[in-house]
Amino acid sequence: MSEEKRYVLQEDQIEALVEGHGYAFATDMISVAGQKVGYMYREEPEDDEDSGWCFMSGTETQDYMDDPNNLGLFDVNTIANFDPDIIPFLDSPFETAYARNEETGVFEEVEYEGDDEDEEVEEEEEDEKK
Repeated sequence: MSEEKRYVLQEDQIEALVEGHGYAFATDMISVAGQKVGYMYREEPEDDEDSGWCFMSGTETQDYMDDPNNLGLFDVNTIANFDPDIIPFLDSPFETAYARNEETGVFEEVEYEGDDEDEEVEEEEEDEKK
């Protein structure tokens, strides 16, 4: 039996900062541990409710990210309440990524790395054609 997560902010503490942006993935480092967003990227959404955003602290290991119990699906407004610094970037185009500069604390655009699984499938399809 798993423990119920204890989020840093409770539902009654969430304010309407940015509405209508849909849902996003965020790690427990943000929603449970209370760390600031350190890395975020936006990919093509899966459906009309999906914003395409994924928010991480930047301290997560690959093992951590591979465990679905460490991720949650949230309204983007909720993540904006956890870290309002993300708000100016929410309308960024798909396939963009930002990392917080450790010295200045300001987000800077970084190379979007895309979905590795998609790239692997494309490589396999190309190999099969040969």
